[in-house]
Amino acid sequence: MPSIAELEALIGERERSLGAANPETLTAMLDLAEALWNDGQLHRARQLEEVVVAGRRALYGEAHADTLKALGKLAVSVGQQGDLAEARRLQQRVVAGMRALYGAEARDTLRATNNLAGTVAALGDAFAAYAMLEETIAALTREYGEDDGDTLTALGNLAALLWQCGEREDACVRQERVVEGLRHTRGAADPATRTADAVLQSMLREVMP
Repeated sequence: MPSIAELEALIGERERSLGAANPETLTAMLDLAEALWNDGQLHRARQLEEVVVAGRRALYGEAHADTLKALGKLAVSVGQQGDLAEARRLQQRVVAGMRALYGAEARDTLRATNNLAGTVAALGDAFAAYAMLEETIAALTREYGEDDGDTLTALGNLAALLWQCGEREDACVRQERVVEGLRHTRGAADPATRTADAVLQSMLREVMP
């Protein structure tokens, strides 16, 4: 990923040569938003994401995949800034749009549903979030396999939700499965595997002191 300064320079160049509303300019803006997000500059990232969503909506319409993907990124930023109700509203639009474009069990639809479930859980509706995650995991497993990265991500989210709800033994079982899957696909030394295993070990210490 280029640096923030490099991305800012690229956007300036594309605005001059192609125009601010050109698809390539908007893509560079979204890349800069991601870099800013990773740097902790959420306010600037959200501003850029709003520009990209508006630009892509004007170019392609609300139901286009590129518009929906930008809207999904904006929803994450909105949620991180504390407006969970608005984040949920945006994510619901993304899920509905992806389902209409690709079907209920397409990868992009299921990823969007996983994100929505996290927001719903943060809003306090654990039952609805649980149902969404179980359905998402089942679909991902059918379509892509139990060791698929998206399957394991959703399973890890379910483990965290169960832990928060006091279902600690069930949470440990799910988290163990995440670790097993990551070891199989990425290896024991991979950072994602090590992070998942650290979460599991922390859970096990509390369940079995």
